[in-house]
Amino acid sequence: MEQHIAPELKAWILDQVRAGHPPEAVVAPMVAQGWQEQVAIDAVETVVRGHVEHHARGADLPVPVPVPAPVAWNGASVLSAGDRDVQMLAHLVHPQVVVFGGLLSHAECDGLVELARGRLARSSTVNLDTGSDEVHAARTSQGMFLRRGENALVARIEARIAALLQWPVENGEAMQVLRYGVGAEYRPHHDYFDPGRPGVSGILARGGQRVASVVMYLNTPARGGATTFPDARFEAAAIKGNAVFFSYDRPHPMTGTLHAGAPVLEGEKWVATKWLREGAHA
Repeated sequence: MEQHIAPELKAWILDQVRAGHPPEAVVAPMVAQGWQEQVAIDAVETVVRGHVEHHARGADLPVPVPVPAPVAWNGASVLSAGDRDVQMLAHLVHPQVVVFGGLLSHAECDGLVELARGRLARSSTVNLDTGSDEVHAARTSQGMFLRRGENALVARIEARIAALLQWPVENGEAMQVLRYGVGAEYRPHHDYFDPGRPGVSGILARGGQRVASVVMYLNTPARGGATTFPDARFEAAAIKGNAVFFSYDRPHPMTGTLHAGAPVLEGEKWVATKWLREGAHA
């Protein structure tokens, strides 16, 4: 496709993007000139992707990859997630963070908590030097993993997330359920795997890099427990049934997705986390 786009058109598309025009405002003049709409959309995406990849290589940065993009700027307030409509409560462009209302019903939240309650252990993190899971002082919750499609409830929620984000179920890791008591937290961290660390190659062989995270709140703590994004100065409150989604198109801090589970100050917090990979996760 790219060789059929004239240099003058490439330059014009990039000028429009640099000026901050939304995609539809770039596509519309092309359609008015006789382009088929989908062909015009593909051309704009090709030009922008090529420019970004060229810049990344020139700056010795990771090349960006496609990520889930469930909402548009000033788009729909209610989104279909297959079997359930979900509210779009807040949308941050960079980093791409979306707060969803009502992703889970209260009964589904309670069901996940009961599935996990008797199977909890001290939460671990992946040691990127060895590739193994280890307990770390930065993460003071208890947790466990629910196998993908473990039962009807888990399978229904996984299918709903896939429909909402338009990302295949098989690209998702096992859902992790976590409990945070008073004072428990997860200090600021990134969810992607640093490809420069020696233990990461084996992890990436099972579906590639992580590209997005969904944190679902299974209860409402009395106080504290927000999901915070320190670099963006943004936080999502832990409200039962709601969720916060964020994506990262490359394993680099430039994505702005440094985040944390702030300490629970009163009560407890239960969450279910779903990480999404580039490809099918085995």
